[in-house]
Amino acid sequence: MCRRFVLALGYLLLVHSSHADEGMWLINDPPRELLKKKYQFELTEDWLQRLQKASVRFNSGGSGSFVSPNGLILTNHHIGADCLQKLSDQNHDYLRDGFYAPTLEDEKRCPGTELNVLMSIEDVTDRIKSAVKPGMSPAEAFAARRAMMAEIENESLKKTGLRSDVVTLYQGGLYHLYRYKKYTDVRLVFAPEQGIAFFGGDTDNFEFPRYNLDICFFRAYENGKPARVKHYFKWSREGPKEGDLVFVSGHPGTTNRLETVPKLIHRRDHTFPFLLNLLRAREARLRQFSERGPNLARMARTDLHRTANARKAYTGMYHGLLDPATLKRKRVEEKALVSKLQAHSKSLKNFKNAYQRIAEAQKALATFENEYLLIERGYGFYSELFGIARHLVRMAEELEKPSANRLREYRDSNLESLKLRLFSPAPIPAELERAKLSLSLSFLAEIMGGGDDFVQKVYAGKSPSDRASELVNGSKLFDPAVRKKLADGGRNAISRSDDPMIVLARQVDPVARRLRSKFESEVDEVERQAFAQIAELRFEAMGKSVAPDATFTLRLAFGVVRGYEEEGKKIPFATTFAGLYEHAAAHGHREPFDLPSRWLKGKSRLDLSTPFNFVSTADTIGGNSGSPVLNRRGELVGVNFDRNRHGLVRNFVYTDYQARHISVHGLGILEALKKLYKTDRLVEELMGE
Repeated sequence: MCRRFVLALGYLLLVHSSHADEGMWLINDPPRELLKKKYQFELTEDWLQRLQKASVRFNSGGSGSFVSPNGLILTNHHIGADCLQKLSDQNHDYLRDGFYAPTLEDEKRCPGTELNVLMSIEDVTDRIKSAVKPGMSPAEAFAARRAMMAEIENESLKKTGLRSDVVTLYQGGLYHLYRYKKYTDVRLVFAPEQGIAFFGGDTDNFEFPRYNLDICFFRAYENGKPARVKHYFKWSREGPKEGDLVFVSGHPGTTNRLETVPKLIHRRDHTFPFLLNLLRAREARLRQFSERGPNLARMARTDLHRTANARKAYTGMYHGLLDPATLKRKRVEEKALVSKLQAHSKSLKNFKNAYQRIAEAQKALATFENEYLLIERGYGFYSELFGIARHLVRMAEELEKPSANRLREYRDSNLESLKLRLFSPAPIPAELERAKLSLSLSFLAEIMGGGDDFVQKVYAGKSPSDRASELVNGSKLFDPAVRKKLADGGRNAISRSDDPMIVLARQVDPVARRLRSKFESEVDEVERQAFAQIAELRFEAMGKSVAPDATFTLRLAFGVVRGYEEEGKKIPFATTFAGLYEHAAAHGHREPFDLPSRWLKGKSRLDLSTPFNFVSTADTIGGNSGSPVLNRRGELVGVNFDRNRHGLVRNFVYTDYQARHISVHGLGILEALKKLYKTDRLVEELMGE
């Protein structure tokens, strides 16, 4: 961050405007009065229902929306990358070269992809909290709450047939049951070349101005036919203008705005340094792997993009926590809450007690967090095959228990979604698996020590490279039929299996489970009870004027289309096609500023004044990728794909001084589809013609 930005941000963090467009609001508790007072916008139930049921969530971790009554879905290219990678082979590189299905018959099914559409929300807070009785130990409380959550989910699944997830809000202050309609037949319709979808590459990532056609179209199918949907977003024929109010509907992943200062300090001093060390090592290995040849580069492209993107995002968040102004603002917010509680000595005492318990939990976590992340979270085993093996080993044990007593990922209400990905026919490249696993095994020893007993057991007397080759080359888990046979065979099949990945997963699991149990009882449960107590005190003092932290569930954000100033220069709210070509020329058309040939040859056909990307103050983070951007009429005016670097601090605090979310302009999408890609069928469907 430049000095001018840090100083300005520091001031604004301390003098936080009550007029800021902050909030990733619950769909069942939207900011009606705020919108009416500030923007004279009446949020009607019909408007909100369309937004809810036209928004979709991808199981790969992103958002999207229905844009026609025939199940057509718009999201980002980088959300579609998982499918594009899986459908590619040596003869077709859809991720690099793009894809278009001129007819329904040409649309390609994406293996392992599931879409969720939110149908209803029910408050189940009282039932969940009633499960935890006074005097329970942390381990007992955790188990009781988990059992009640599974019971509620299973009841809902049997009653409605819908995917049912109990979601924790306000870190345990509320619990809501979300019910989703699922689509598991999802087909690819259109994707541009990666060179224009991610134009500027890592250099321009989290920056603005931007020039990206980061879009991808899919279609949801039911019973082998395009899904007929009642709720979808019509395409705006005008697009957004500066000063317009816009809305973003999507599934933001995780924020940490309601965490206490001790929790954020732990992230700054322990969690983020570990993750950045890991991501840098992964990125270096994947780049090295990619440089060995074009086919290997194709295999690694999605992993490399995700890793580089995560590394840059975490770097920005880490720098945000290193900025003293961020924690200073958090302390000011905590003091403000304390001052509201001063009149009630019991409330103040409860706050201080909860605050201290959270601080103590951070001390406990610091003693074993690295091992927990490496072994239980699997960062020391960076391998799709190992992930499959772990699920198979754990399923064999967990499915023998009642659903309420299982680890959360194996509860009945989640099994169908888990198995969809577990038995996906998508190819797994052996070369990439060996490279990834070798790297992560080296990292395991780097952190835990080469002489550590656990590390030595995993290595089995071999080097990281040789051990990775032995595990990958000897595994039959590449075949989904083998996976399914092992899953169907249960504990006996798993215990008899000599597949090296299964054997390794069996060896690792006891240690991993102990670490998980330790984390759940000494950290997670302690934090949950303490944060829930703080949430209740905040409700008493402030009501629900503050939105809960993001939980990868559907939220509503809003803001104004507006540029900003940076280093004395005005940054316009939108870029244009003309700017794209100027930007490419300024960099000598060198990678990653080399435009696809279609764009070079077709320049004369384009109206270069057409807006391409634009920014607004709406409150978004990771997980909002692919979110529809809507105008007051609920028409689609763009699709969100990124934040600028000033917005990376939004995981902890909101600012609209220079922070912006970035979207592809709806008119820019149409200009490219019509004049460069000749996607007449797609354009006609979008425009209802």
